[in-house]
Amino acid sequence: MPTLSRRALLLGGGGSLVAAVAAGAVLLEEGVLPGRAAVERKLGITGPAGVVPTAGTGPRVSGTFTSAARGGTPTGWTISYPPGSAEGDHLPVVVSLHGYGGDHRSSFDHGMHLDRFQAHARAEGGPAVAIASVDGGNDYWHARTSGRDPQRMLVDEFLPLLRRRGLDTARLGLSGWSMGAYGALLVGSTLGPERVRAVAASSVALWPTRARSASGAFDGDEDFARNDLTTRTAALGALAVRIVCGTADAFCPGNEQLVQRITPTPPSSFTLGAHDWDYWRRVAPEQLRFLAGRL
Repeated sequence: MPTLSRRALLLGGGGSLVAAVAAGAVLLEEGVLPGRAAVERKLGITGPAGVVPTAGTGPRVSGTFTSAARGGTPTGWTISYPPGSAEGDHLPVVVSLHGYGGDHRSSFDHGMHLDRFQAHARAEGGPAVAIASVDGGNDYWHARTSGRDPQRMLVDEFLPLLRRRGLDTARLGLSGWSMGAYGALLVGSTLGPERVRAVAASSVALWPTRARSASGAFDGDEDFARNDLTTRTAALGALAVRIVCGTADAFCPGNEQLVQRITPTPPSSFTLGAHDWDYWRRVAPEQLRFLAGRL
């Protein structure tokens, strides 16, 4: 079959392609499109399938709290410890923010399998780093007119929970994919380098205007402007940031442009891949190495 270039895909779809990617991301995270990556590999527009390591994982603990910041919503969470560590150990922590349609389990059981990558990195001599995730709903990790504020939940409720459980939130990293990558950069640019040591963002969900954004991502033009990452490049430049995106992803041009606008230019990678689990798993080892090296 002929190979389709990213440019041909993007020019062929225009703004509608970005919306289609956003919709497709939901279906991917909910497991509705399990065969998409295989088809794209046959078309020559994605890289190889992301391989999940088989290394035995360390301890894991989960729970639920009622989040006042999210309007009294029951909010699930999980902490994964590397092999050789135990609950209560004073470890640096990476908070992984899930994408649209996901929850705290998406970082582990239902998609990314970050605990496997965490264990593999530790077996290869990497530093001991905990990974934690929490439910944020589909509110794009910022305050909404509904009264729900997943960003405030993260900062005022979840980080204190992690501290109470012994984790060192003074050595904090943020990561995420798609909506979660957007959220990680948004939270990092808000808290600054005094509170966040590093951010690793994969396939950041970025739109040029509110009108072209996914339905429900923002409450209006003012909400979009307040939370527009392209206006936060100075704050992002003060952080240790790494941004990656697949070249067959409709969000790739926006990701590339964001990297170019940040000073100093952050490390980045734009290689063959789509907006799917295979790509996110494939880049997970390097994203975790980047974070661990700075925590």
